[in-house]
Amino acid sequence: MSAADPDDQGATRIRLDIAYDGTGFNGWARQPGYRTVQGEIEGALATILRRHPPAPTLVVAGRTDAGVHAVGQVAHFDLTDEQVFALVHRRRGKGKPKVPFELHAAVKRRIAGVLVTQPDIVIRGASVAPAGFDARFSALWRRYEYRIADTGSFHDPLQRLRTTWHPAALDLDAMDAAAGTLVGLHDFASYCKPRPHATTIRTLQDFRWRREADGVLVAALKADAFCHSMVRALVGATVAVGEGKLPGDRLVDLRIDRARTSEFKVMQAHGLTLTQVGYPEDAELAMRAVQTRARRELPEE
Repeated sequence: MSAADPDDQGATRIRLDIAYDGTGFNGWARQPGYRTVQGEIEGALATILRRHPPAPTLVVAGRTDAGVHAVGQVAHFDLTDEQVFALVHRRRGKGKPKVPFELHAAVKRRIAGVLVTQPDIVIRGASVAPAGFDARFSALWRRYEYRIADTGSFHDPLQRLRTTWHPAALDLDAMDAAAGTLVGLHDFASYCKPRPHATTIRTLQDFRWRREADGVLVAALKADAFCHSMVRALVGATVAVGEGKLPGDRLVDLRIDRARTSEFKVMQAHGLTLTQVGYPEDAELAMRAVQTRARRELPEE
């Protein structure tokens, strides 16, 4: 076990790899009175550690909106030494001596045991994080996919909760070409829902469209980070191109304008899935976190 936070040598940081069906959640972030992914997992941790407060708080790689799914979400939380001891030393049964368990296995098993009645959340893995790891700030990139079944696709009822059904045919080549024009370091204010004091400068590293064997269109997007509603707005803009409602070169003009527009629609949440979060080598985790915390700026022209 390693203390992952150099400012708190009494804490042990745990990385969680998480998958969830976002249909029944009001997004990732904890909200009083609503069912959220963060709220359910933190509730499980509070139950497990009820005799050893305080309950840990989760830090996530990328907050997802209501209805958005994930198969590659990453989060972390910190445990005190007392909590670590309580998790790894458990009795085999009443009156029997305590025996040690590996911490990562104990965390995964205990959380899964509490969440057993909630199959829409799966803890894929738990591990003791290396020094300097921060689920949010150490990340190099996030990858998302968006699925659309247009009139040329099979509308599979078994996939309806993660695929948007579109009532018109879409031009794949036009959408893919338009997507490529948005790649790079830019201010994506036109494609983000603004938040106070938050920058909209991002590096969109990859944006492509493909059509699967069953005809379903899939957008694959990768960026250092995404601002609020950015993925669904980018997808919506290229869908407008695929419908013939916008010329492909219009998307760059909209980006340059840096203003919200009604020329395209932001897509529905349920077609979107967070598929992967990428991190640097262990020795570079702390430095990456420092770099990410610095405010993004566009290069001078």
